[in-house]
Amino acid sequence: MESSQSKRSAAFSQEMSQPLSEKDMEELQSTLPPDKKLKAGREYIWNRKILVEKILRVQPEVKRLYLLVRARDAQAANVRLQHEVLGMELFKVLREKLGTQFEAFMSEKICVVAGDTSYENLGLTADQTKAMYESIDIVINVAATTKFDERYDVALGVNTLGAKNVVKFAKSCANIQLLIHVSTAYVCGEKKGLISESSYDMGETLNGVNGLDIDSEKKLAEQTLSNLKAKDLPEKEIRLMMKNLGNQRAKHYGWPNTYVFTKAMGEMLVGQFRGNLPVVIMRPTIVCSTMKEPFPGWVEGCRTIDSVAMTYGKGILSIFPVDRNNVLDLIPADMFVNSIIVAMKTHVRKPCITIYQVGSSYRNPVTFKELHDIHYRYFTKNPWSNREGKPVIVGKGLVLNNIKIFEIILFVWQFFVQIILLFATRMGRSDLQRTLFNFDKKLKIAMKLADLYKPYLFFKGIFVDTNTENLIKTARENGLDEDVFNFDPLCINWKDYFINIHIPSIVKYLF
Repeated sequence: MESSQSKRSAAFSQEMSQPLSEKDMEELQSTLPPDKKLKAGREYIWNRKILVEKILRVQPEVKRLYLLVRARDAQAANVRLQHEVLGMELFKVLREKLGTQFEAFMSEKICVVAGDTSYENLGLTADQTKAMYESIDIVINVAATTKFDERYDVALGVNTLGAKNVVKFAKSCANIQLLIHVSTAYVCGEKKGLISESSYDMGETLNGVNGLDIDSEKKLAEQTLSNLKAKDLPEKEIRLMMKNLGNQRAKHYGWPNTYVFTKAMGEMLVGQFRGNLPVVIMRPTIVCSTMKEPFPGWVEGCRTIDSVAMTYGKGILSIFPVDRNNVLDLIPADMFVNSIIVAMKTHVRKPCITIYQVGSSYRNPVTFKELHDIHYRYFTKNPWSNREGKPVIVGKGLVLNNIKIFEIILFVWQFFVQIILLFATRMGRSDLQRTLFNFDKKLKIAMKLADLYKPYLFFKGIFVDTNTENLIKTARENGLDEDVFNFDPLCINWKDYFINIHIPSIVKYLF
């Protein structure tokens, strides 16, 4: 990001945030009316979009933003910028404000660059980096693949080695003043109790197992991939085996999935290679739809809690495993972006590393029981329609605090469905076959959701946000405009937010 006083740049790569696979989403799509379409199985960069929109809207004097976009060339990168960023409804406020000057303003302020953080030097040429090295003084890295079960080679490349590559790039900039690295609060794994804003030492593990070496993990992933390709296996089988490898390595060292494991290793590399580079590590919890800016309720993609809410609202989930007394940590996307901007202003030229956990569980918690009641109330009053256009009647459902019992129940259901389906096929009952087939798909989706979110449905941790609270206090003392840059979770009324903002946004943007 580059202004009249300073020259600043944001370097990002694609952020993939679909916990459900394209196949899973297609199966879910089959339960909806024909005219309803889900945004499924693709990559999203929505936090970056909100950050870009916010900077350009509130600081129009900014000189330039460099956006690193994963694309084969400059033309493809520009197409992605136009269609996947500037063309979104997210920019409607800024577009209305600027009118006919919108395109010219964006061309002046944004320089889109085709690259990839998983490559050394971010995959950029010498000509591309020359101007950037001389003008950039702030780098913001939000590049990540957030799929819990991403294939190991991809997750290592983006989440782990990508972090190191961005640090090296930032240190090469002649006037660098700050690197902001966006991680996740869940690098803590499945820790219980109060979780502090502390850093990870190189090679530190959650279960005490020795031997975590990132170079060795990289070689393991490369060698495994090479061996699989040498066997001439189908790409689908290779992808599955690389996903399994990631989960195995994560669990070996105490993390629940590939995503948080590779993000934790990314933090380790940032700490090791930063030298005297000022660094801020932002650890958001679960980021959800905007609460206020640029307008309430903007969301893109099917995220963690939205997957569950969607399946519940469509009548797919009548039974689900969760500890109703557990706290779910959420933060609206615009508030998280505000915290990034305030941290940016606060830490310029301060040669230290600071970690901010940005969430709500410590000072404004909301329990699963409260959220379940809110969703029941909303979908009872505002039911969705099935394929025949009839309203779906949702019940309170059965909430189990034991995942094993839930898995047994689903297994038994699936067993009997398969038996009945076999008889229906022999009898030529196509109507019964179709009903049972759809029910079987719903069971598989429920099992998938439970497996993916198991570590978080029974999560017993509370994220202490002392540093973040102090950042708010300091900013207020320095005249923070809270109408523009508020990120205090105490201001959130969860019932009002979900009933009037978040759930309606899911219905609007996902359907």
